Amino acid sequence: MELVRANASDADVLFASRVSTQGEKTLEGALDETVDAARSKGLINYLMRDRHGSPFEHNSMTFYVQAPIFVFREFMRHRMASYNEESGRYRELNPVFYVPGPQRNLIQEGKPGAYNFLPGTDEQMELVQSETRRTSTEAFEAYQRMLDAGVAREVARIVLPLNIYSSMYVTMNARALMNFLSLRTKREGTHFPSFPQREIEMCAEKMEDKFAELMPITHEVFNLNGRVAP
Repeated sequence: MELVRANASDADVLFASRVSTQGEKTLEGALDETVDAARSKGLINYLMRDRHGSPFEHNSMTFYVQAPIFVFREFMRHRMASYNEESGRYRELNPVFYVPGPQRNLIQEGKPGAYNFLPGTDEQMELVQSETRRTSTEAFEAYQRMLDAGVAREVARIVLPLNIYSSMYVTMNARALMNFLSLRTKREGTHFPSFPQREIEMCAEKMEDKFAELMPITHEVFNLNGRVAP
């Protein structure tokens, strides 16, 4: 994951919110990127706390994401972003597949919506890795055989598993990103606990790092208010 383009700062939140009380006077400072942190944190905290969300929409961040297709399925449940993904209809896909590493927990306990995951045994991890590699290799060989026989890419791709990597651009504003982070990260002190799949959480963590760099006050206040998107 990398941030490829951004027009986002805490100043964007401030000038957008102040138009409600200052009207045209805010035009004088609309392009001012400087922020007095001590004075501005209170206003941004008020907006976050009382869920005045629209001032957090006047910005934009575009991320380039490479991840397995099963992760993209979860991304695209968030309909407050714009997506453009590479197409298996128009290009031959690369043989890059996700194989869980030894740090990936394997044992699932609990009920839907409140799972806990625990480490597996060495034997379970060896099984997961070997079977994932075997089936991925077999599937890609079948894909190649069909392409070599002249079968269209959009047909040949149907044998490929969900752990094959794809790539996409994701563009969203800070309000949408905070909503995404509230659901796709697990943090202590969160007002509404979330139980994300680890693979999408890994993407979300990197996106949050960039968000914190671009909009440090907004990110701080997001955490202070229990990571509830306004």
